[in-house]
This record gives sequence, C-alpha cells and structure tokens, in this order.
Amino acid sequence: MLKCDGAYMTDNRAAEAAVKTLVLQNEVAKLTLDAIEEAVLRIDISGDITYLNRKAEILTGWPRNEALGRPITDVLLFTEGRSTSTNDSALNRAEFERGALIPIANCKTCTLVRRDGVELGIENTVTPIHDQDGIVTGSVVAFHDVSAARAKSVEISHLAQHDPLTGLPNRVLLNDRLTQAISLAMRQDKQLAVMFIDLDQFKKINDSLGHVIGDKLLQSVAGRLVNCVRRTDTVSRLGGDEFVVLLSQVEHEEDAAMSARKILRALAAPHIVDYKNLDISASVGVSTYPSDGPDAESLLNKADTAMYEAKKQGRNNYQFFRRDMQVRIAERQLLERDLRYALGRNEFLLHYQPKFSLETGKITGMEALIRWMHPQRGIVSPAQFIPIAEECGLILPIGRWVLLQACKQGRVWRDSGFGIVPIAVNVSAAEFEDKDFISGVRAVLISTGVNPQNLELELTESVLMQDAESTVRTLHALKDMGVTLAIDDFGTGYSSFTYLRRFPVDALKLDQSFVQDITEDPGDATIVSAMISIGTSLNQRVIAEGVETYEQFMFLKSHKCGEGQGYYFSHPLVAEQAGKLIGATNF
Repeated sequence: MLKCDGAYMTDNRAAEAAVKTLVLQNEVAKLTLDAIEEAVLRIDISGDITYLNRKAEILTGWPRNEALGRPITDVLLFTEGRSTSTNDSALNRAEFERGALIPIANCKTCTLVRRDGVELGIENTVTPIHDQDGIVTGSVVAFHDVSAARAKSVEISHLAQHDPLTGLPNRVLLNDRLTQAISLAMRQDKQLAVMFIDLDQFKKINDSLGHVIGDKLLQSVAGRLVNCVRRTDTVSRLGGDEFVVLLSQVEHEEDAAMSARKILRALAAPHIVDYKNLDISASVGVSTYPSDGPDAESLLNKADTAMYEAKKQGRNNYQFFRRDMQVRIAERQLLERDLRYALGRNEFLLHYQPKFSLETGKITGMEALIRWMHPQRGIVSPAQFIPIAEECGLILPIGRWVLLQACKQGRVWRDSGFGIVPIAVNVSAAEFEDKDFISGVRAVLISTGVNPQNLELELTESVLMQDAESTVRTLHALKDMGVTLAIDDFGTGYSSFTYLRRFPVDALKLDQSFVQDITEDPGDATIVSAMISIGTSLNQRVIAEGVETYEQFMFLKSHKCGEGQGYYFSHPLVAEQAGKLIGATNF
C-alpha cells in the first residue's frame, strides 16, 4: 500500500506539475498575444467571446471584463451591422451550413465601429477551431487597423489624378472623364465641347513678381473657371498656365461660345493677390464632338490648335477650330523643326542697312538684320521665324549669335580701313529680361574688342514698359558699360513722357508707319513733327525709319530730323556690299 500510495503521490505531483505547466504556458500565450499589434478574439460555438487580447480591447473599445461572454456581434460592430466579405470561401460556407456560428468572414474592406462611435478601417481573418474529432468548437478572429494605410492609398490615388497646386483634375483624370463623356454623347446622340485655355503672357508675372505670386494667381484663375461652368462639367489644369474645360453636354455651338465669353470676362477682372491687383487675359480654343474628332486626343489637339489661332488673333479672345488652322499649324511645326537646326547648320546670315545723316548725307551707322537661308525655302523673312523663335525659346541663342556676329563685322570693317562703324542690334523682350543679358553683352564686347560706345542696342517701347522700374535699372547698367541705347518703333507703344525722361536712351527711331504718309496725311505730318520735337527737347538723336521717297526725305530734313533709314537710301545689304557702300561714302 505504501508503495502504491507513493506511486499515487508521484502521479499526483506529476499531474499538478502538468497543470502548472499548462497554466504557465497559457499565461505566456496571453502575454504574447497582448504584446502583438494584431487584435485577436476567440469565440465559442455560440458566437460568444471567450477571449480578446489587449490590442482587441483598444480597437473595439471594449474592456476584457465587459466583453467576455458577450456575442461577438455586440463587440465587432460594422458600419452596416455586418461585414462585407471579400473571401467567401467554400470552407466558410461549409462551416455555416454545419452550424458553426462564424459571425464575420475574411474581409479586406470592413469598417469597424468602435464602442465610442469612431470608425476604423480593418482587415480581418477568421479561422475555425476544431477539436480532436474535427468538430468545430469556435473560431479565432484576427484583425488589424488599416485606416492610415487606407487613407494614404486614397491620398495617393487623389494625387495621381489631381493637380497639387489647384486641386483640379489633371491630364489623367481629364482623359478618363472626356472618354466617358464621349461615350455618353455617342449613345445619346449629343454634342460636347472642349475648351483649351492658355493665359496670355503669364511668364511676365512669374518673372517680375516671382513664382509664389504666380502660383497664387493660378489658384485664383482655377477658382474662377470652376465658378463659370456647371457641376457636371470638368475644369482641369494640364500644367503651367494651361487649363482645359470639358462641357459635357451642349445643345448648340453657341452654348460653347457663351461659356467662352463668360470665362474671358471672369478672368479679365483684376485678381487680388497679396494685396496687389493683377490683370491677366486668356486665349481660348474650342473644339466640339463629333464634328472635330471622335476621341479625347483629337478633340484636345484641335482645341489646342484653335487656341494658338486665338493667340495669333491678338489674344484675349476665343476661336473655334477650323480645318484651315490645321494646315497652318502643320506648316508652323515644320518651320519650328527646321529652325531648331538652323543655328547649328550655319543657315543664318546678317544683312546690314545703313543709317544716314540727313544733313551731311554720310553714313552714321549700320543696323544688323538677321536673315535665314533655308536650304529648301530660300530666304525666310524675320517676320516669319522670329515670332516662332520667341515662342519656342530659340530667340536667346539666336539673339546672342546676332550680337556676336554684328560686333565681329564691325571689327572687320575697322581693321579693313573703313574706320569705326557703329553697329545697331535689335533686342527682343526675352533677351532683355534674361538674367545673363548684361553679362552676355559685356562678354561680346570684350571678345570682339568693340568700343561699347559703338554698339547701339535697339528696344521697342513695349519691351521697355513691361516692367518699367526693372527696365530703368537694366538700362542704367548698360549705360554704365558705355553702350548706346535707342527706342525702336517709337510712337507705336505706350511709354509716358515721365519714363522717356527716366530712360537713359540716346536715340528715338520713328516708326515707319508714321513716315510713310507724312507728305499726304496732315495728321501723320503733325505727329512726326511733334515726335521730332520731343526727341530734340530730350537731347536725343531722332532717326526716321522707312524713308522711301525724296519728298519724305525733304520733309524730315526740313523738320530737323537728324537721321534717316530706308529704301530711299539703301536696301539691307550683305556685309561685303555694305563695306563697299561705307567706302564709297567716305565714312
């Protein structure tokens, strides 16, 4: 018996040890489950909660002591009172059929309503618990919070389809909406319109006031565009200062015209940005479905083409696409393509047109005029390619080339015994506003050895008045260098007498449009006489452009105009012929 009792005691201690081990393992398991970031719930066959870990308490808002024994549907409450299963597997269906209560299924898109009413996005998995005989005795539900990840995904999706500056749909979303609108219009036999909107001379605001002001102006423009259209329409920003408006349904072409006029009026009103009144206008091109194209790409291209026509027509207007526009655009694109290679292929050359003293008849200087010797087209007029060069950014390298070649030619004439020949060079707005313009002029003068006083830079009134205060500073910097300055096409711009006094210019060049009719139109004669007086009173040389007849020459001479330039004296000449003319006039 003692032996048996001893064996019994041994067995009892072993059982107690096993129980302690099991309890310890259970505690370790609970500690482990409390330490993980995954929420874990266990339910019995009736669907009542038998366990939940610390993370489950946090995500559900239910303390463990209150949750235990409750139906899982009380603790795991979803926005619609149930889960939306995305994995309704055969296993789950079988478990339900066999009576195992699994209140929720595996889910990737559930929204859990926490006990305090806060909604959380969760992902969960449900795993049945089987006993030794394979009978389901309950389930384990594991879930985790994906609210942050889901919000980030929504944010990324939004950013991928919207412009970050204005919040408007970007090109990706516009193409999608336009494609859907075309499909709907096709089914309903309706029309739609696409408007391509480009702000006029927006670059000047960016350059003069900075990109921060420019961005705020773009946001103001975006707001006004949205207010001009219906809720069913789409306003998109493609980038830069380009916007597109999709009018999803229009009954007649005039409906789109009315919208275009409304947009132009809205944008023309002053924009208040950082307590400044900013004025901006826009050019609008319009295409319509189905007449101008069957798909999004063709409609956008046609609207873009019409927008360029609006630019050509003077800006601040709208144009509907016409077939003849496509031909002109194609021609322009070919010319632009060839223009990009012209400088590298040495296709440019300079002609020189002399300026004469009306008193002595001697040459007072030469104006450098660029020409393009196209291999197929022959001589291309500057009026054809200079606007293209300005639009596509080629005017800067072309302008630097002209300045360098003209100064080199002046040095050649001097070294050839013709004496010092002052050279005049036209300067575009883009060149004048370029941050490296002044240093570029200085570098050319140093490299060619030309005296700065023998270089005259000609700028139009419109260039000078774009930012008058900045212009004054730049002109003074050039004058400090010793360069001579002239206002070209004088009379066609809008410079005031105040700025004429402040601008340190040496010469006024009267525009040829006034000179042409001075002997026939008393009005033009009076204007020219007045402009000569203005220049004389400001101690500036006065040069008349476009002198073509003896009568014009005599009028100008009698009214004390100092210099003249035009076909009456000489056509523009290549360098060799210009040199011979210089020698013949004993310059």
